Amino acid sequence: MPARPRHRPAGSFHHNLFFREPRGRRQGLACAGTPQEAETVRRDDDPPRWIADVVRQPLANVKGGLSASSARKVRDFLDENFSRKLAISEMAAVCGLSSYHFVRAFSRTFGMPPHQYILDLRLDFAERLLAESSLAIADIAHLSGFSSQSHFTTMMKKYRHVTPLRSRSNKLISKTR
Repeated sequence: MPARPRHRPAGSFHHNLFFREPRGRRQGLACAGTPQEAETVRRDDDPPRWIADVVRQPLANVKGGLSASSARKVRDFLDENFSRKLAISEMAAVCGLSSYHFVRAFSRTFGMPPHQYILDLRLDFAERLLAESSLAIADIAHLSGFSSQSHFTTMMKKYRHVTPLRSRSNKLISKTR
């Protein structure tokens, strides 16, 4: 006779593994009906809103983080090289750490992983170019280190909630006021 399956309470891990509710309901959110409501619903893969507001200065004396000199070295390295393709091993070599330890220490020191830090540097640089130059958006994307104009536009929309063209027009409008 086969073993009888054990009863699992509704809140147990295994119950949630097999019987998942739709995303909106699980998070306690109503499903969005209009486009305006859809914009206010936060998805799981969206970064927190405060990430764009974080000052990219290393935190002092963080346990398990980079030393002050290593943080300064890697910050200077990234400020000079953010527009080209970078490998974690290359950044780790600047500090003399293994890739694994570097990512953990960097995240503790700067409050975000290296990829997010580099992406923020690229987006900041691109926004400055959009505001201060008349270069084509594709050229700005290339100079900022994005693989294409499409990739640049996608990242701007996801992390800054505005397209490059809209950002440029907003900067022009604010200059004329």
